[in-house]
Amino acid sequence: MDLQAILSGIDVPADWVGLRYVKEDTGFRLVRDGKPEENTRESKQGIMVEVLVDGQFAYYGTSRLDAAGIQAAAGQAVVLAKAAAKYSLHSFEADARPLARGSYRSAYKKATEAFSPGEISELLIKSTAELKVSDKVVTTNAMARIVESESHFVSSNGSDFDQQYLMVSADYSAVAQDGSVTQKRTDGGLLAKSYQAGMEVFDEQDVLARCRIIGAEAVELLSAEDCPTGTMDLVLAPDQMMLQIHESVGHALEIDRILGDERNYAGWSFVRPADFGKLQYGSKLMNITFDPTIGNQFASYAFDDGGLKAEKEFLIKDGLLLRGLGGRESQIRSGLDGVANFRASSWNRAPIDRMANLNLEAGESSYDEIIGAVERGVFMTSNRSWSIDDYRNKFQFGCEYGKLIENGKLTRTVKNPNYRAISNPFWRSLKMLGNQDTFEVYGTPFCGKGEPNQAIRVGHASPLCLFDKVELFGGA
Repeated sequence: MDLQAILSGIDVPADWVGLRYVKEDTGFRLVRDGKPEENTRESKQGIMVEVLVDGQFAYYGTSRLDAAGIQAAAGQAVVLAKAAAKYSLHSFEADARPLARGSYRSAYKKATEAFSPGEISELLIKSTAELKVSDKVVTTNAMARIVESESHFVSSNGSDFDQQYLMVSADYSAVAQDGSVTQKRTDGGLLAKSYQAGMEVFDEQDVLARCRIIGAEAVELLSAEDCPTGTMDLVLAPDQMMLQIHESVGHALEIDRILGDERNYAGWSFVRPADFGKLQYGSKLMNITFDPTIGNQFASYAFDDGGLKAEKEFLIKDGLLLRGLGGRESQIRSGLDGVANFRASSWNRAPIDRMANLNLEAGESSYDEIIGAVERGVFMTSNRSWSIDDYRNKFQFGCEYGKLIENGKLTRTVKNPNYRAISNPFWRSLKMLGNQDTFEVYGTPFCGKGEPNQAIRVGHASPLCLFDKVELFGGA
């Protein structure tokens, strides 16, 4: 499709026009207890037409890919922009859409052709067999989600960039039961193993070895004692830190949320515009970066959907809050420094401020040094449950698997480990940070926000972390 030719033929009374074409193919396979249960393939494509009229941006999506259909969509977008201008809270100019030219391709080792659909299904069947390490394992699941996506953006100010992605998510889980006690283990949390990667993710030897561990830990939890209740040290594995960063940092720093755009749906934030440059968000060990340049991370890209170039930026440095998660529009509205995170989940959604790759930078402590520094505490891994208030402030998270730490050593396994805290005091209690050897990359395909809802891909990476004096508790 020649988007430039279509753009040049659009005739509407607009100060600026943009076209964003998106095509996406998604395959999903689920095997339960050795039997294929779901095998689906979805394909979708369309164009979002965007216009700037009377200081207002407006959008109109269409699945008609001919010139007449796109012209009609542009006309509807103009109607919407003129209607919005009557109630304008902020007037924009074309500089809200910077000139962008270039391309991006996901990095991977093995293309989709390296595995046939049948071979993937066969591996998933083998995985469920490996998960069933005992008769006490009553349910096993193995799933694979493969997404091939491409986008192309052109605009009347000369922007022209295309981006192509190959994204793989996989998960393996076991549910164990003994009488009235039921426990579940997953591969780091549901679909946490989500990457921009290829079929190398389905290395059989590695997958089956992980499945044996997952099944064994599910059985192990059945006879474990409950997590102790009390205030003590907490060591969080990188797979749980993924959710901790996501909920208590990522959503809290979205500038459109801080400005109030999400109040009636996804909530507000305890962070205020005046906090940037002043708020000590966490301890001096806390360095949070927005980094869409890491090759295998789930939300890497070259440009956001407004054309802003994606570059690594520190949001929090030495614990001090510096900048927010806001694209060019939110930066103009708020006067705050932001990043290239103006993103849409599909062709039929308008871009909004979203997380992308949001990471906690590694520190200098080894795994053994962190565990050895704890007199009494709990190590927790793999998220099981979460709850956080509308301001992204007070939270309560639960994990699948825990280990007591006593006198600097991991001792007994504990089940139902949970912790609760308030965002800033919790991050200020960060007292040891794992080194690069403990640093792990994860992701999630389903971060929800916006009206109409947009489920988008997000990546998080973190080292092992030790927090001081956290309220822990057990119970199912």
